[in-house]
Amino acid sequence: MKFTILAVGKLRDAWLVEGCEEYAKRLRPKTPLELVEVKDDAELVKRVAAAGRSRVWALDEKGRQWTSVELAAELERNMNAGEAGITFVIGGADGLPDEVRRRAQVTWSLGKLTLPHRIARLILLEQLYRGLSIVRGEPYHRP
Repeated sequence: MKFTILAVGKLRDAWLVEGCEEYAKRLRPKTPLELVEVKDDAELVKRVAAAGRSRVWALDEKGRQWTSVELAAELERNMNAGEAGITFVIGGADGLPDEVRRRAQVTWSLGKLTLPHRIARLILLEQLYRGLSIVRGEPYHRP
């Protein structure tokens, strides 16, 4: 299953770029991964509309919250269901446009804290890596 991370804004801080690159590098042997940065909400809406058969997961503070083990189970369920892929959508500083929320099959919250959208990208990548490690029984996650 292919993972696409669609995010508003370009990473500028070297430490964030480095962290995202590290987890992307770890994820790629486990699943195809595409990282897409868009300039603004209009481009985000356009890319989400073009997601095709990929399931859309909108990252939003009002979404479902999962533990890492619950996330792993949800990822595994999607993989076993034969889903073509999942597009994870991170909005800009003002959140997600309503069109994206309506298109999403899943709305997921990384927690009750308000996170800068660029840091949310790093956390998302780490949690996807952790989730796939749990699914595969690899020792990264320590319960």
